[in-house]
Amino acid sequence: MSPPRIILHLDLDAFFCAVEEIKDPGLRGKAFAVGGSPSGRGVVTSCSYPARKMGVRSAMPAAKALQICPNLILVSSNHRDYGHYSRLVMERLRSFTALVEQISIDEAFLDITGLGPSPREVGLTLQRTILNEIKLPNSVGIASNKLVAKIATDVGKMAAGGDGPPNAITIVPPGEERAFLAPLPVDMLWGVGPKTKERLAVFDIQTIGDLAAFPEIELAEKFGKHGYELSCRAKGIDQRGITTERGIKSVSNERTFPKDLGRKSELLEHINKLSRQVSSRLQKKNLRGKTVQIKLRWSDFTTLTRQTTLPQTVNDFETIFKTAADLLDLVWEEGRRVRLIGVGVHNLDTHAHQLGLWDTGIQKDLKLQETLRELQEKYGENVISRGINT
Repeated sequence: MSPPRIILHLDLDAFFCAVEEIKDPGLRGKAFAVGGSPSGRGVVTSCSYPARKMGVRSAMPAAKALQICPNLILVSSNHRDYGHYSRLVMERLRSFTALVEQISIDEAFLDITGLGPSPREVGLTLQRTILNEIKLPNSVGIASNKLVAKIATDVGKMAAGGDGPPNAITIVPPGEERAFLAPLPVDMLWGVGPKTKERLAVFDIQTIGDLAAFPEIELAEKFGKHGYELSCRAKGIDQRGITTERGIKSVSNERTFPKDLGRKSELLEHINKLSRQVSSRLQKKNLRGKTVQIKLRWSDFTTLTRQTTLPQTVNDFETIFKTAADLLDLVWEEGRRVRLIGVGVHNLDTHAHQLGLWDTGIQKDLKLQETLRELQEKYGENVISRGINT
């Protein structure tokens, strides 16, 4: 009989800030945040633990963070450095096991079944290796599946005291998943956002234990398939394995404006540029997609997305731009100002278009796209472009 599966979740503590402290040790112990300028649209991307004690939080406007904490030090982000340190961490993890699934720049799952004398020893060894060799604090959760391991990490980090990184390690033994989850707030469960939390509260479901005890059939009736999934998760059930390779699911670009825009013509200019960037990225990776999407954020921070699925996959600028412009028409409200616009292509397919005997028009179009892209890469985006019928 094979041993029970053991999954480890590792999360780097305040990753961006930890990297900045490696680069500038003088920041250690101080209230500082990584993010944009307070004079523009800058927001806090990450903040140190002393800053958190002062009330600063991620995603907070930088100007508000300075109001809360006047002595806050603001550091510009450097994603090249963060990428470098992330790769170092993932290399260390893969030296322990090939079964590593990176889920973000600072998080990963590992299948550590059968490794080391005990799961705790493996977790402590990994934690110390990352801290001692790369100087990055990290927290670990260990359980029989990904769902519970991730929540274990979050619980450990929340329970840690002190002014510095938690460096927590939390273990949920096999068979104790449901009991571990039961007292936790229901919104700690994957798939329970603010709206779902409100709907569950109507049925007096406040904790994960409440959700697990609620009749599964009634949940399915009220929430559909999602209700059944929530019931399984609340009981600590998760059959997903480690995925070591992830395909690209979408390609998108977006732009946050220094000042809100109120003219549709201005937004179309930005949609034009974003569509060109998305098209170029798709063609470089030999990708095509069927679904074109726009993302729009109004000045009051209300955000919406709209998308349409085309009859065939595309990666050309003209189709992406026209489709995105049509989607803007559907949501445009005269008089409202816009803070952010984005364009993306989803439902990607890596298979090249299969040309038939008489597809000379498609062949010419593909060749023209390639020629345009080569010219733009060499001389700049504005050197030449195809005309757009309006």
